[in-house]
Amino acid sequence: MARVLVLLSLAMASLYVSQGSTLESQRLFNNAVARVQHLHQLAAKMMDDFDEALLPEERKQLGKIFPLSFCNSDSIEAPAGKDETQKSSVLKLLHTSYRLIDSWDFPSRTLGNPNHISDKLADLKIGISVLIERCVDGQTTLDEIDSLAPPFEDFYQTPSEGNLSKHFRLLSCFKKDMHKVETYLSVAKCRRSLDSNCTL
Repeated sequence: MARVLVLLSLAMASLYVSQGSTLESQRLFNNAVARVQHLHQLAAKMMDDFDEALLPEERKQLGKIFPLSFCNSDSIEAPAGKDETQKSSVLKLLHTSYRLIDSWDFPSRTLGNPNHISDKLADLKIGISVLIERCVDGQTTLDEIDSLAPPFEDFYQTPSEGNLSKHFRLLSCFKKDMHKVETYLSVAKCRRSLDSNCTL
């Protein structure tokens, strides 16, 4: 009887530890999603403010540029579309989010300091790396995944582009990438949710 009680106590303790770990992961996911949502909102506002300051002809010309341009993130392998995103593992979504955020380490410095975007991106990157560590558990680690392709320092600073088009491209790509990361982290959070009815 005593042995049964000991085993029961150990099982209960293990359950409490497991629940505590799950709750902590949920807290980290909630925090990461909230941070990237804030960055996405900032990107959208910056884009709107930029657009409102344009002359009609400038707006027309720039509208033709972005659909034909490439963003920093285009060289980063990422799920395309809702179906592929839903089928991707939590770890893959986290890795992809990390890479997208990391690719803005240098370009974000040209977005302006008032919103402290570089600092916010750095905080989010740390949070995602913590989530990756908690999810790895014997799987491929971040260091074992192919590193980022070419250096991105001057990607958004093509000499042939005018200042207006460079700024437009920078803001458009930043908004696009923050939307991607928000989607990936939200899907990953939902997968790890204690709520069985979690849907996107």
